Amino acid sequence: MDLAPLWFGIYKAAKYALYPLSWIAIAGLLTLLAAWLPVTPRRTTWVRRFAFCTLLLLLLTATPLLSTMYVAWLEGWYPPFQATPTSRVDAIVVLAGGVFAKGSLRPTDDVSDASRQRTACGADLWLQGLAPKVLLTGGVATVLQTGPPESHEMKRWALRLGVPESAILVEEKSRTTYENAVQSKAVLGAGHILLVTAAYHLPRAVGLFEKQGFVVTPVACGYESQHTPVQVWAQNTLFDFLPTAKALLITTQAVDEVVGMLVYWAAGKL
Repeated sequence: MDLAPLWFGIYKAAKYALYPLSWIAIAGLLTLLAAWLPVTPRRTTWVRRFAFCTLLLLLLTATPLLSTMYVAWLEGWYPPFQATPTSRVDAIVVLAGGVFAKGSLRPTDDVSDASRQRTACGADLWLQGLAPKVLLTGGVATVLQTGPPESHEMKRWALRLGVPESAILVEEKSRTTYENAVQSKAVLGAGHILLVTAAYHLPRAVGLFEKQGFVVTPVACGYESQHTPVQVWAQNTLFDFLPTAKALLITTQAVDEVVGMLVYWAAGKL
């Protein structure tokens, strides 16, 4: 949705309720609260229940086997892109994946690893001659509107990768995937595009861009899972059952995508 700064801040804050780490923290706090109160048989039962829920949430969200299966389900929606003689389109649209602002230690603004990878994918598609233009889309996605527009930093990287400035279009107003689609429509109009973003992000992004009238060919750029969900389960090892911070992050990404799709669908944007 197109959000005013205040509502964008509320939207960003509300997303914390979606994060599995928030669920674990709340369950842990409830456990401590119940344990801190005077002991009674009923409260002891609730302490055990809250402690069980805390452990269960940790295992369900931070176990590599499960988190990989969650994200593999999203990443398997579209097959990998294979260029053919008929693959030429009107434009390549690359969605931003974040930017790191300069500070007291970091000397310059820089694209995040996700933005760098997506920009490289877009540049490679352009160098293959699949489209005359590359649109880099992403503005300042911070609540206080500080820091560089993501698309500006992506442009610097695209130029270093050999894409000429004459072939690069920059969209710097969007902060969400929906705004990416709306602002891309404002720049390009209708047309056939190659849509470049992370594989797990494609199910939501493709639907939003198609809703704006684009003919979309999805291009997955970066996978979190090596295999499909079935193969993930079949090829697990002991280490895949041990909770890790990376697995928790992957689950968070998957939850964010699924909830995002539901919210946009309910709002009529998908």
